[in-house]
Amino acid sequence: MATKNEEILRKPDWLKIKLNTNKNYTGLKKMMREKNLHTVCEEAKCPNIHECWAERRTATFMILGAICTRACRFCAVKTGLPNELDWDEPNRVAESVQMMNLKHVVITAVARDDLKDGGSRVYAETVRKVREENPFTTIEVLPSDMGGEYDNLRTLMDAKPDILNHNIETVERLTPRVRAKAKYHRTLELLRRSKEMYPDIPTKSSIMVGLGETVEELHQTMDDLRANDVDILTIGQYLQPSRKHLKVQKYYTPLEFGKLRKVAMEKGFKHCEAGPMVRSSYHADEQVNEAAKARQAKGDELLKGE
Repeated sequence: MATKNEEILRKPDWLKIKLNTNKNYTGLKKMMREKNLHTVCEEAKCPNIHECWAERRTATFMILGAICTRACRFCAVKTGLPNELDWDEPNRVAESVQMMNLKHVVITAVARDDLKDGGSRVYAETVRKVREENPFTTIEVLPSDMGGEYDNLRTLMDAKPDILNHNIETVERLTPRVRAKAKYHRTLELLRRSKEMYPDIPTKSSIMVGLGETVEELHQTMDDLRANDVDILTIGQYLQPSRKHLKVQKYYTPLEFGKLRKVAMEKGFKHCEAGPMVRSSYHADEQVNEAAKARQAKGDELLKGE
């Protein structure tokens, strides 16, 4: 946490973004409010919101309310006592996806440690409703660790999303300081278990940089993710949401992100997005397509070998 007397690193030029508030952006914002829906794009103050909403016409829905039971020191989402579950939320999300004519949708959620099932039943119902109303839309889920409970993960995976995304966020050494309640090896376990349940569903994770990690630690985190069969990796710059949050220790250059992406691909990830403005859901539609191509190529190789 930064104090008034502490020096805050000045943002470099490559982190400046061009805002686009055309009718797509304003239309989406109006629809979200009318449907009483939340997006992580707004709640987490994502720097790509104008590109995604105004140009790509994509969004990441945040379900189970807008109040998280955890207080991670990097995250801008509100923390506190959540509201009761809204069982009509799956219908509203499905209707909104249809109105937006999305080809790919990301559905994330606040952590609901107050619920025995971690919110997995509402989550799974949202996936099913979106698929019923939008059969040609691919669905990516980005859940919390749901308390590390196997049955909660099974409930969500049985809804058969097209991709399972769960973020490791940072290196093992920094995890206790950066993430509230979440555990480094619990994240790896969730990613491994989801692949064991449904081997054909690609898995994905994300790393923030600039929190004080070393390059060697980043490489080790990549190795840990690959050891648990993670297919897709995103790497982006941590940006401090407010003075209450962790300070940025370093701004990585575009060249450094390029090097990290090269290492990730060499380690066997099927797809890697790495850059200053990259977030977990950034260009998610492209990522799922790349993973599908990689699975098809692997299948073709196996057939040739028979």
